[in-house]
Amino acid sequence: QLQLVESGGGLVQPGGSLRLSCEVSGYTSIYYAIGWFRQAPGKEREGISCISSSGTSTKYEDPVKGRFTLSRDNAKNTVYLQMNRLQSEDTAVYYCAIVGEIDCEGYLYGQYVYWGQGAQVTVSS
Repeated sequence: QLQLVESGGGLVQPGGSLRLSCEVSGYTSIYYAIGWFRQAPGKEREGISCISSSGTSTKYEDPVKGRFTLSRDNAKNTVYLQMNRLQSEDTAVYYCAIVGEIDCEGYLYGQYVYWGQGAQVTVSS
């Protein structure tokens, strides 16, 4: 059974930084493409970024492009989402999900089984 556990959320001032982690356990002999999604209060969940299973390919959506960076350490089965220059509009619950076996093609449009529990990120002064 695959499990994803997120950590690293919290309260940060506008302009600040946070790093979220997503650790995958279970069939970790196989690496997966990991997508990140977020849901702000009263809004639909939106996809924001994705990293391929090898870590060589990433995708970022416009709201986070240039501010957020994905990386992964497959030896630790962990994906990291570095969030810089945070804005109040980034306040949301952030989720990681397994979106494929290799790459991020179409990651915004799939239905996924394995999700993290969510990490609250609050950007406020």
